[in-house]
Amino acid sequence: MSCEIRHKGVCGALSAEELLMLSAHTRLVNYQSGDELAGEKMPAESYATVIRGVVKLTKRLEDGRQQIVGLQFAPDLLGRLNANENAVSVEAASDVNLCRIPKAALERMVKSNTALAERLMAQALRELDEARDWMVTLGRKTAAEKVASFLLLIATHLDPETVGEKRRFELPLSRADIADFLGLTVETVSRQLSKLKTDGVISIVANRHIEVPKLSKLKACCGS
Repeated sequence: MSCEIRHKGVCGALSAEELLMLSAHTRLVNYQSGDELAGEKMPAESYATVIRGVVKLTKRLEDGRQQIVGLQFAPDLLGRLNANENAVSVEAASDVNLCRIPKAALERMVKSNTALAERLMAQALRELDEARDWMVTLGRKTAAEKVASFLLLIATHLDPETVGEKRRFELPLSRADIADFLGLTVETVSRQLSKLKTDGVISIVANRHIEVPKLSKLKACCGS
């Protein structure tokens, strides 16, 4: 199996022989924005490494209300190890490329490969830390700080190999989804984006294309 994020994702912990064995089971799949990748409480049948794009994780209440509870980027692994059913719904927030791995195949390798188990544990702990940080964002930050924090999240995770102060990216979420993710109204999100643009923190082209001239200036707006 060969891909541009192999050395950073799950496969980076595997030997050449293990990679060859795994490649017999994996398949590369493409999804369009809005496609459902896995349903909440449905049987977990496979894992997947994000090769490109953004995936959103959602929870649904009994009355139909939905909450976005997380975003995942390359080279994150989708799926909770050894779980029999999906704890969240998984949807493509943008066009997404995934490498799907059968559940049994990956779990066999985890039992025999300490480096792989440690890598998956490290991802789980990183996601826990990020979830705690996001709790602070949602619970304590102002609307302006929430929107700036969201933009910083996308700017630093969408292409983590990018260096320097400048960032350019397409927003992977609609303004309605951003509002849902941040616990704000659509009008508040639009107003805060406009203010960041007026203040020279960002440029907005064609509604969803964002340019950040100085990442440090955006960070200063995040309240942390």
